[in-house]
Amino acid sequence: MAVLQNKNRTPYKNKRYSKPRKPVKKEIFINETRNETRIAITENGQLAEILLERPENTRMVGDIFKGTVARVNPGMRAAFIDIGFDHDGFLHFSDINESVHDFMDLFESEYDEDSTPKSRGTTFRGEWMPKPGQEIIVQITKEPIHDKGPRVTTHISLPGRFIVLVPNDKQIGISRKISNFQEKRRLQKIARNLKPDDFGLILRTVALGKSAEMIENDFNSLMSNWKIIEKEIKSAVPPAIVYKDMEMAFSVIRDLLTEDVGKIVTDSKKLYRKLGSYLKNLSPHLLEKLQYYNDPVPIFDAFNIEPEIEKTQHRKVWLKSGGYLIIDHTEALVTVDINSGRYQGKKEHELNSLKINLEAVPEVARQLRLRDIGGLVVVDFIDMDDEKNRKSVYVSMRKEMAKDRARSKVFELSELGLMEMTRQRIGPGLLYRVSDVCPICDGLGRVISKDTLMNKIERWIMRMKIENTERRLILNLHPDVAFHFTENSRESIRRLMWKYWVKIDVKNDAELSMNEFKIISKKSGEDITEQFIS
Repeated sequence: MAVLQNKNRTPYKNKRYSKPRKPVKKEIFINETRNETRIAITENGQLAEILLERPENTRMVGDIFKGTVARVNPGMRAAFIDIGFDHDGFLHFSDINESVHDFMDLFESEYDEDSTPKSRGTTFRGEWMPKPGQEIIVQITKEPIHDKGPRVTTHISLPGRFIVLVPNDKQIGISRKISNFQEKRRLQKIARNLKPDDFGLILRTVALGKSAEMIENDFNSLMSNWKIIEKEIKSAVPPAIVYKDMEMAFSVIRDLLTEDVGKIVTDSKKLYRKLGSYLKNLSPHLLEKLQYYNDPVPIFDAFNIEPEIEKTQHRKVWLKSGGYLIIDHTEALVTVDINSGRYQGKKEHELNSLKINLEAVPEVARQLRLRDIGGLVVVDFIDMDDEKNRKSVYVSMRKEMAKDRARSKVFELSELGLMEMTRQRIGPGLLYRVSDVCPICDGLGRVISKDTLMNKIERWIMRMKIENTERRLILNLHPDVAFHFTENSRESIRRLMWKYWVKIDVKNDAELSMNEFKIISKKSGEDITEQFIS
């Protein structure tokens, strides 16, 4: 589906609004079993995010690999890096650090006689381009999705609690969410005192108001980790992982635990102890927020989280007014259709449409975040003629999307009532983490009708009668389909028997799907289905 963009429409990027927002009460709940770890983040009592990690599918974003350039495609402006996965990592030229060749030279042991590092790449249209077979250090920025390999970058970074360490860089950055000028100057001064040569530092939002000593401790920890990584890089034989980022539960605590988080509750005693030890070293004053849940009622049931997770598997999402959303996933994009449903407004159509659309906006933003939907999203709002009303919906949507920590762009509504937006995609959405493609419909979402199946059976019999003189057949069907043809639609089978002069016995076969049938010769007992399939 191609969506035309109006060049006059202005994209909106998430920004911090000058108008103060109401404080949001956040809570983190962690459910751990042998097979998976689930983390639920609530805001003002409503489920906002659900994160999932399983032993066979652990979090990869942030992992650092020593890989080999498998091939280079200048036309795509990309290289494919063998890091030991089924699919090679995708490295776009824009994700290549300008000094990546110098960075690799730090770990290169072979030099020419003039002590100049050997050539490690070439240029393409002014961009540095790696060579096939070259060893390279990359970090995963996006997990594998469907049949695509992970996206990687050579811009290596190590996130800590208060700062991000950026090797082979020289810049100092401050989180844009820190708006106080005096605080920015204070943090910049701390960073300048800490920053070694050939390293960059980024001060995170949680560094706001933190002492120089706390920030320095975080910096020292990151530098120690980097020295370990350096040793791994020198000794590792590619493809090899040289740094594994921390488990999901710990990364959530590291990245999201701020003063507005009321509590962290886990039902795992082992994880409770490990998180306690981590917090004690990281932020002792936040240790009191950690709680151990010890009750026979499952933790997600006790806090009414499980029903909300179940709803994320449904296409339809109801609104309080009686309207609803329909969310559909396609290969290219995700569509969200807004419908008035049971809503019966007492005002004119334009105002009724505006009310439903404005009610839908925060729910659309919430569902995108909750289901971790990334990439291109197209929202089909109920048609409105008034330009002011369309503008109101656009402004409302961009404000809601600004609350999301994933980066996004929002475009104004088109003349057709469509709103295009993009949301940062780091990995497969929640739907793809908790479900598999249906083996019956192969992801279509529908199975053929019973009438269509009966027509396929009739065409099979027509082919069979040309070459075969069989008179007695056993027709095996899925039990539900068999019940339909023997109880609700007997005439269908009888018509076939009279028309083609064959005796058909209908049998149940639970191993067949609702799209399938199997025909057995009663005379020989042989399965003859494949002989006459088109």
